[in-house]
Amino acid sequence: MTAWLGVVSRAHVQRGVGGGFAQLCHGKAQPLRRMRRGDWLVYYSPTTEMGGDALRAFTAIGQLEGEEVYSYDMGGGFVPYRRDVRYADAKEVALDMIKPKLELCAVPNWGMALRRGHLPRGAADFATIAAAMGVRPAKGFGMELE
Repeated sequence: MTAWLGVVSRAHVQRGVGGGFAQLCHGKAQPLRRMRRGDWLVYYSPTTEMGGDALRAFTAIGQLEGEEVYSYDMGGGFVPYRRDVRYADAKEVALDMIKPKLELCAVPNWGMALRRGHLPRGAADFATIAAAMGVRPAKGFGMELE
């Protein structure tokens, strides 16, 4: 299994958590196709909403269900792609609280990597983020959500 980091505003993350889906990179299908059933997705929200106030926090964590990537008509001509996710009951964690422990933040210009909007994370970063959010994954990310 793989752990992924998605970069999405908190408002959009909350929509996904409420609906049990993931939507990344302004609705593109390819990032969702890279993930597999059982993979984990952690959301990092740089802002409260698109163009909104700075937040810089990890805002949700969940495990991918199923393999289907599907389109969803949100109206106004916007038809993004989604995947089903079972989200854990997790608390929001400010990046500054765990930044010194993250491999992601140890490399120069780490913020540039976040601009891709979707990237794989190593086991150490995933475990650090999950623990800070109050989610305890088992070895190999094989945790089943209760």
